[in-house]
Amino acid sequence: MKRTAVIMAGGGGTRFWPVSRMSTPKQLVKLTGSDVMINETIKHYEKSIGRENTFIVTNEKQAELMDKVLFPEVDRSHILIEPVQRNTAPCIIYAAMTLKKLYGDALMAVLPADHHIADIKEYERVLDLAFDTAEKTNRIVTIGIWPTFPSTGYGYIRFSTNPVEPGSEVYHLRRFVEKPRESVAKEYISSGKYLWNSGMFIWKASVILDAFKTYLPDTYEKMEAIFDTLRTPSEKEAIEKVYPELEKISIDYGIMEKASEVYCIPAEFGWNDVGAWDTLDAVLPKDDNENVVVGSFEGIDTENTVIFNKSNDKIITTIGVKDLVIVQTEDSILVCSKEQAQDVKLMVDRLKEKGREDLL
Repeated sequence: MKRTAVIMAGGGGTRFWPVSRMSTPKQLVKLTGSDVMINETIKHYEKSIGRENTFIVTNEKQAELMDKVLFPEVDRSHILIEPVQRNTAPCIIYAAMTLKKLYGDALMAVLPADHHIADIKEYERVLDLAFDTAEKTNRIVTIGIWPTFPSTGYGYIRFSTNPVEPGSEVYHLRRFVEKPRESVAKEYISSGKYLWNSGMFIWKASVILDAFKTYLPDTYEKMEAIFDTLRTPSEKEAIEKVYPELEKISIDYGIMEKASEVYCIPAEFGWNDVGAWDTLDAVLPKDDNENVVVGSFEGIDTENTVIFNKSNDKIITTIGVKDLVIVQTEDSILVCSKEQAQDVKLMVDRLKEKGREDLL
């Protein structure tokens, strides 16, 4: 059965402001590798799926930028444009119905646009196992990550202690758990029964469409009504009409937490969700003082700090600081403690309230 990748790439990446903006979100920025993050994502799976079988769901403004930076092998007609953001469930059914229209049915790997993978070979092996499992069993499959520390920023997966078959790497998924407080996260790790939720899902298009029909019937009916327009000149008008009417809900809440017989594959391949500035510690090299440095910088007595300088003609200099995030672009400077790196989105909200759309 045909294998495809569906990349969800419509977000603004507010926790990476001021480098990430709605016009140039983090998936279209070089943060963790030699290329923009969405191309790095495609490199991760290209041996298992192929660049030509990539589909991307995004918004119109970002689609224009992607056209300029995506690998040439990615078919530009595979860029699906959402007229409004409605969370992950609507974008997934849009992609699934597109695959149904194109191929009758296909295997889908639904992937975020901005995750870092250190061990590509192991990632490919796990992805191949997930595809084979989804094809043979007609089940929803998700990949869970063995936790390495008690993160309060990730959701968790509770999985069964026994594999679905003796010797298998595939387990039954028991439930999804929201981001816990630190004491609970420590209990999860010590139990050995919980994984980080990677947000990676593998299934047949037909299987996830049946799940929509069962658990989100209104969304299914509205999209089914415009099925015949997909991949025709009438698609854009039909999507623009129906999309604002779809329930704004995540795939986790809408389907995954309700679905029965979901399979989970525990894995470890150097995964990081690259969710905020402080996470660069785990994916970029550090200097002798534990600093992550990108761009022009000179420091004295500076320790455990992330310095990210995107300015072409300015240098960042520091004396006697530690545990900070310092980011400079042509029009903005961000300074915050690493402990509050997740709160950068609050500054984005503040600037929006102040009418500083020019900075967003």
